[in-house]
Amino acid sequence: MVGKIVLGTRGSELARAQARLVEKAIQGAQPHITIEIRIIATKGDKAKVIDPRAGRKGLFTAEIERALLAEEVDVAVHSAKDLPSETSPGAEIAAVLPRAPMDDVLVSRHRGGLACLPPGATVATGSVRRKHQLLWKRADLKLINLRGNVLTRLRKLAQNKWDAIVLARAGLERLGLSPSRTEISLEGRQFFLEILPHETFLPAGGQGIVALQVRVGDQNTKALVDLVNDRETLLCLQAERQFLRNLQGDCNCPVGVVAKIEDGKMKMRAQVFAGGTATPREAEVQSAPEDGAKLAVELLNRLGAPAFAQGYGLAGEHEQQ
Repeated sequence: MVGKIVLGTRGSELARAQARLVEKAIQGAQPHITIEIRIIATKGDKAKVIDPRAGRKGLFTAEIERALLAEEVDVAVHSAKDLPSETSPGAEIAAVLPRAPMDDVLVSRHRGGLACLPPGATVATGSVRRKHQLLWKRADLKLINLRGNVLTRLRKLAQNKWDAIVLARAGLERLGLSPSRTEISLEGRQFFLEILPHETFLPAGGQGIVALQVRVGDQNTKALVDLVNDRETLLCLQAERQFLRNLQGDCNCPVGVVAKIEDGKMKMRAQVFAGGTATPREAEVQSAPEDGAKLAVELLNRLGAPAFAQGYGLAGEHEQQ
């Protein structure tokens, strides 16, 4: 019986909040266990400037995974969309928490959402996918890069003459900034919120999912985290990650993919802005929930693979939360 475990996580407010969710879930299942949360600084956290040409695989996860393999922590807690589609052979995603809402949220100085932004409005985002989706619907927008954790991004919106930023709804909710309201206040500034329709703004693979990674041979810890695992969410994450692996290439590409289980079927949809086109290729497939790997192949084929597959992979979106 496991008496103590160490959770490894990044140090951002959101990462700590997610680690506390894991701690609460595990203690709810096994109250006798002592849990320690260990903060690990990642390369992405320490870098002042990130060169997009270098790729972002493992930028916010590699050091935590190394600590896991070195047995410095027992469970690595990640935002699933930060994880490269190919991880170390010595580690595996053994469990996930139930998926939070997967939508993106426009946080704006203006009422009325995306449609009411002024012509040529400046919108900041760190996601290549979101940039393509925004320009698809509003080609007049001026887009600029944005990095930092959620609260840092909100402060930057307050400090700069930008019109809006785009954030993940799950991150806002886990920090207690509920997008179910139409507006929020931060440090005396008022911002207006619009939950963007995920039919258009298809999320990144793994968005809204907290993943628990363990060492492959650590059966005791694997059995422990299995007690808090949400099986349907894990099946969906596995299917999304398989689709991203099939695409190949690095993560700095405009791809969205989501799997859902409804009425006993897994439905999987993808959206890819291939070859610099302004309009994405889209496709949807469905099958039994256990057929995620086959669905990933079928989905890629419907999108026209392998014509555009090389160089359009996505390992994670790295919102730097």
